[in-house]
Amino acid sequence: MSSIEEFVAGLLKAELHLHLEGAVDAETLWTLAGRHQTPLFQAGRGALEALYRTGDFTSFLQAFKVVCEHIRGRDDYELITYNVLRRLAEQNVRYTEIMVSAGVILWKGQPLRSCMEGVAAGYERAREDCGIRAQWIFDAVRQFGPDAALAVAEEAAALQDLGVVGFSIGGDERQLPAESFRDAFTFARDSGLRLAGHAGEAAGPESVWDALRIWGVERVGHGLTAAGDPLLVRHLAAEQIPLDMSVTSNVRTGCLSGAEMHPLRRYFDEGLLVTLNSDDPALFGTDLSQEYLLAHRMFGFGPDELTRLAENSFRAAFLPPDEKASFLAPFRAVSCQPEQD
Repeated sequence: MSSIEEFVAGLLKAELHLHLEGAVDAETLWTLAGRHQTPLFQAGRGALEALYRTGDFTSFLQAFKVVCEHIRGRDDYELITYNVLRRLAEQNVRYTEIMVSAGVILWKGQPLRSCMEGVAAGYERAREDCGIRAQWIFDAVRQFGPDAALAVAEEAAALQDLGVVGFSIGGDERQLPAESFRDAFTFARDSGLRLAGHAGEAAGPESVWDALRIWGVERVGHGLTAAGDPLLVRHLAAEQIPLDMSVTSNVRTGCLSGAEMHPLRRYFDEGLLVTLNSDDPALFGTDLSQEYLLAHRMFGFGPDELTRLAENSFRAAFLPPDEKASFLAPFRAVSCQPEQD
């Protein structure tokens, strides 16, 4: 009999809530630091190692900022994209939707098309080497305001030829009301983009309601606090609105005092469409396989339930129906369950 580690390693997986910059590992950042001769490089390996020991939300934000400062052009984006996708493929991740911090790129004054050409080049290399399939979601920063968010939506619409499939807003959900960003989401939807958004991570259930009712998101990032509103939980279950859940992330950012507080098990048992993700894996010291093992060890998910979580990730993906069906076929061949839309 294979071990649970072997089972998880062999499980076909997709990851839908992953920030490109937060997935840049220490060795890749060190390469960038040497390439640009940054203060981090001058400070030495000890400073690099300290950067990746994020213990709270403040240290995480600082680390994320430093990573972004080191990604300065097309070649840098090609390097980080290839390395991130290669590590995903090593975990048997066959498909991923990766959020690119387009709001930060614009804020830095970098040309988004050139940056995304680097992303596309890294993806092409990874697909040839590893066979992984990827699409991109442009993430705006809530605290940058509605005009900046609309600019991100406009760039996302213009760069669909480079694999940009969606628009999202992250950042501090307690900053600025959801209504402020209605125009950005309306533009994105009208431009043919898929919609996601961070909600219910640090703010209450009303943040999730706003993301659904005002933004019209198809997928909710985190959704932790939805547990406090039974009506919302029933709505999410009835409508099968996917929740991108990231257990380690929610503990490392201080949203939860411990992994045992996470609603993953409750949501799954109540029929919500939950998926497992690593969010910012390099900075949180995790990866997708580790999140599956955590679900097993902390919440008692057995192989059949872990398989259902993996299937959920493909079900929730922003893929064309025929391609989604192709990814789902191996799961249905094993389970012999009727198809679900």
